[in-house]
Amino acid sequence: MDPSPPPRPAPVPIRVLLADDQALLRSAFRVLVDSEHDMEVVGEACEGAQAYDLARRTRPDVVLMDIRMPGTDGLAATRMISADPGLAAVRVVMLTTFEVDEYVVQALRAGASGFLGKGAEPEELLNAIRVAAAGEALLSPAATKGLIATFLAQGGGADQAAGAPGGAHTERLAALTVREREVLVHVAAGLSNDGIAGRLEVSPLTVKTHVNRAMAKLGARDRAQLVVVAYESGLVRPRAE
Repeated sequence: MDPSPPPRPAPVPIRVLLADDQALLRSAFRVLVDSEHDMEVVGEACEGAQAYDLARRTRPDVVLMDIRMPGTDGLAATRMISADPGLAAVRVVMLTTFEVDEYVVQALRAGASGFLGKGAEPEELLNAIRVAAAGEALLSPAATKGLIATFLAQGGGADQAAGAPGGAHTERLAALTVREREVLVHVAAGLSNDGIAGRLEVSPLTVKTHVNRAMAKLGARDRAQLVVVAYESGLVRPRAE
């Protein structure tokens, strides 16, 4: 008889850092995350500066970051993480009490990969962690797109006049090929790589290549940042519902 094939190595667990000022909520998240075979909690923080310090020490794959915390809030902490070259691989998922939060768009601009309501079901939270860790980043394409569109339509992009990089985005768009711009529009519409591939009649791998090149040229960390760039540059404009 042929010898049995060697067992497959266990997957490397997704490393998760929890940042929330509510100890009870952190405990609930820890129990949930640690109950999964493919993820583990590597640290807990009760405010943003501590979250940043722990991120530097533990190098998590994903940070679940509450937006509102005393001291250094989640928005400032996200900026700190995004600005640190050593944490370029860390994905921040913002946790918000409400589906529509006035700080969510600012968080995405600061470098967050997406957002999730605190009232989400456990499976939604676990799926969000897995999606972010896999590099897909934009947790809810339609919801995030709609949120950004709503805030920009209400003047949420007005801070560009105060030094936000809207003009820089527009200049960098010139570096994109026609196909990359086309793909960017579809990304901003909330389509997955498979969905874009179907629209353009190309392979998902080809779409992924175009997305990665667009991110590199635009200085975007992930798909969430591409959506922000698409709207702030004017390439895509919000439509009134």
